[in-house]
Amino acid sequence: MSQQLTQKVEVDLPAQSVIPKARPALRWLMLAVGLVVVLALPWFVYPPVAMDIAAWALFAISVDLLLGYTGLLSFGHAAFWGASAYSTGLIAIKLGLPFPVAVVGGAVVAMLLAIPTGYLAVRRTGIYFAMVTLAFAQMLYFIANKWGDVTGGENGLQGIPKAFFGIELVETDAFYFYYAAIPIILIGVLIAWRIVNSPFGRVLVAIRDNPARARALGYDVERYKIMVFVLSAGLAGLAGGVFSISHGFASLQELVWTTSGKVVLVTVLGGIGTLWGGPIGAAVVVLLEDRLASSGFNGIGIITGTIFIVIVLAFRHGIWGTARNGLTSWLNRRRVKTGQRL
Repeated sequence: MSQQLTQKVEVDLPAQSVIPKARPALRWLMLAVGLVVVLALPWFVYPPVAMDIAAWALFAISVDLLLGYTGLLSFGHAAFWGASAYSTGLIAIKLGLPFPVAVVGGAVVAMLLAIPTGYLAVRRTGIYFAMVTLAFAQMLYFIANKWGDVTGGENGLQGIPKAFFGIELVETDAFYFYYAAIPIILIGVLIAWRIVNSPFGRVLVAIRDNPARARALGYDVERYKIMVFVLSAGLAGLAGGVFSISHGFASLQELVWTTSGKVVLVTVLGGIGTLWGGPIGAAVVVLLEDRLASSGFNGIGIITGTIFIVIVLAFRHGIWGTARNGLTSWLNRRRVKTGQRL
């Protein structure tokens, strides 16, 4: 599966270059629409669910930095999501700091954990890289389960406060908490966008496409992989910290291997190699799970798995990737027809 996804990355990403670069107005329009949707989301969706969508969207974007732009499939990213969730909770409970500070602290812990993991993992490729990250995540899961005095063990870390400079509306109302927490998610998305649209991001794509050639050009491939691995862990940490504050607890579920699998599913579902794919995939999966759970349906995995198979088989570039390529083809055809008429 790892090799297939890696090959899929190599096929999908070049399609990104066909987006007309001379259409900045369209890009700004899309950004404006996306921002409006983010701000309006808790008006149409239950605010805690809206916060879950935002957190999972950033989590998926962090995975896409590795999978879509560097060609590295991580099956252990739950380690950074979960480590930050627990660290954020401990900072908020023990120190009583406002939750934005606690979330940043959790993200820093995730990045520190990613440094030794990255050194071990990036020396391997394909399924071996995925297995190293998975082993590390399982090790953290075991530690959190056994270190009950700190993490709460099987009961999890409960009673995480939403302290926000004494503003009671934010601390007690999920609706207002969403607007206090969403800037953290948006800052994470902005960081990811800046990484992708920078010379550093272009080197990552070159490493993904042909690491031997990138190395021949003088780039330290392993160092770049470690750097993007740590940055990706930091973004996953921001998402995990917000998630734990929103729910008021951190559990072993945040560290279990199925969480890593779920975020890969979300990323592929939305479209790898695109920053829009993660949020779209997160919205589909989280809303679907919420509606099925509300209806009392117990086989949620059957439905989400079926949808995943259909999307992968019918829309090989994911939801957003397929829509983007279709729009680009339509615009190119119109441009050709207009040129012919002239």
